[in-house]
Amino acid sequence: MDLKQFAPYVATRVTDFMHDYIEGLDDHAKDLKESMKYALLLGGKRARPLLVYAAGKLFGQNEACLDYVAAAVECVHSYSLIHDDMPEMDNDSLRRGHATVHVKFGQALALLTGDALQALAFEFLSDPASGLSSKSVASLTRLLAVNAGYTGICGGQALDLASEKKHLEIEELKLLHSKKTGALIRAAVLMGASSVENVSADALQALDDYARFTGLAFQVWDDVLDLIGDTAVMGKNQGSDLILEKSTYPSLLGIEKAKSFARECAEQAKAALQSPYLRGDTSVLSQFADFTVSRDH
Repeated sequence: MDLKQFAPYVATRVTDFMHDYIEGLDDHAKDLKESMKYALLLGGKRARPLLVYAAGKLFGQNEACLDYVAAAVECVHSYSLIHDDMPEMDNDSLRRGHATVHVKFGQALALLTGDALQALAFEFLSDPASGLSSKSVASLTRLLAVNAGYTGICGGQALDLASEKKHLEIEELKLLHSKKTGALIRAAVLMGASSVENVSADALQALDDYARFTGLAFQVWDDVLDLIGDTAVMGKNQGSDLILEKSTYPSLLGIEKAKSFARECAEQAKAALQSPYLRGDTSVLSQFADFTVSRDH
């Protein structure tokens, strides 16, 4: 498979799936429903759903089942962005080329929108229409909960808030981003694979190694783009890390060394895919690792 064809295909697929699902909800809280649609459906790379589909298809899972898993992961990602953008956190006004949710709908509704999307993620996973087995649903639910909560995104966000205006050592920064950014990338890959029963522990370990290095490469490159990226292309404000006086990979290593480090991580991710326990087509996953360190947004 080729990433250039696969990426827009799965982005359209999961977006249409989420749109139809939310449209099917009643209108008793119409403003909340509109805010959920705005946050979830307006743009975005759909990188994490792509990883769900690619990892699931590696073990022969059908796309209809993976729709529910991919949507669940994207809901958690979108909820985390809503809360991250709020004044209590990063206080950003632009996301995906549009006004952030709290700017457009107000802080109270933005908070509820994030809460509702997090709940919707688990509604997707537990929907009997998914065709997923009870064993898979239990495994997927735990994977998403662990990587979204204290051990993952929320814990990483807490570390991020505590680190503002402080100098972090490189290992401290790696820990922070392994949770705030890396955890959901890891969850996406492992959830795609775990949607299929009886995938070997060795295969899951190889994918976990891939996901950890890919997540690190993704975040390092994000830090680089925050300095040299174009706001119009990225769809979010450039230079926000500098404003908040955050430690970043470029601030610790310099831009060129940060770029080199990101590329090294991408190469390690691709090396993990050479595991003899991964016998399917890993080409999309490999190309995605390269994409993380060549993108402009």
